[in-house]
Amino acid sequence: MPRSKPDIQVPDLSGQRAVVTGASDGLGVGLALRLARAGAEVVLPVRNRAKGAAAVERIRAACPRAAVSLRDLDLASLASVADLGRSLVAEGDPVHILINNAAVMTPPERHTTADGFELQFGTNHLGHFALAAHLLPVLTAGRARVTTMATLAAGASRFDWADLQQERRYRAMRAYNRSKLALMLFALELDRRSQAYGWGLTSNVAHPGLTLTNLQTSGWNLGRGRESVRTRMFRGAARVTPFLVQQVDTGVLPALYAATSPRAEGGALYGPDGFAHLTGGPAELPVYRAARSREDAERVWTVSQELTGARFPVA
Repeated sequence: MPRSKPDIQVPDLSGQRAVVTGASDGLGVGLALRLARAGAEVVLPVRNRAKGAAAVERIRAACPRAAVSLRDLDLASLASVADLGRSLVAEGDPVHILINNAAVMTPPERHTTADGFELQFGTNHLGHFALAAHLLPVLTAGRARVTTMATLAAGASRFDWADLQQERRYRAMRAYNRSKLALMLFALELDRRSQAYGWGLTSNVAHPGLTLTNLQTSGWNLGRGRESVRTRMFRGAARVTPFLVQQVDTGVLPALYAATSPRAEGGALYGPDGFAHLTGGPAELPVYRAARSREDAERVWTVSQELTGARFPVA
């Protein structure tokens, strides 16, 4: 008998406001749909308005009563991040769920953000760090759950503090893994500081295993005139080895659990429970050894504040 497809029961989220970055496609729109079905008002900050509008229509088609809206956000621009933060704070509505999901993955050549940072480090980590800082008043008001998306490969990564921006030698996958490790360290430190300073937030981390989305394929093709061989191989693997690669509706489960379950804790990591944590339903996993260093977490925090100019209060 075939194994039943994993799923979770999302609690009633009526009256709660959720913000999901990168929700115009892939895991982001899958998460936004599940949150909307549970009754949350979902805000989709997007870089591409046309893709964002298509995501809104997709959510409303599946859930006609969904309360979902778009905002502008380019995580590769600190000015855009600050603008969104000011806008949502000015609206005055508490944010109860923030899912830091958007990412850029493995462009073959080194690119930079509007502020001159290496694209993956600047977008995946620094953009989300600054966003959380700008949103802190409404996150605190909502006693928010902040769930940050990591990656399996971050566990095998380590920092080169002398070359965080990959200026000396750029390697696409190494840069991606380091950006996600930095983001994970930030998320864990956010939970510690929330407890220490009374911000009222719960911050945890999730990873989707190996889930087929445009994230894995679009980065490899950035700047190319035609589709890369790696893109075609990855899509083929999803068809012939389903126990190694899963679809979005299953890939969202660890983050969905981390962001909504009363049992999900701060400072914890959630991922798939299947073979090598590539596929399956959500489970709490050991925090990667590379992310256990409090010294590294504090250093990432300090460096991120210096680079972005975004500040968290200390009291």
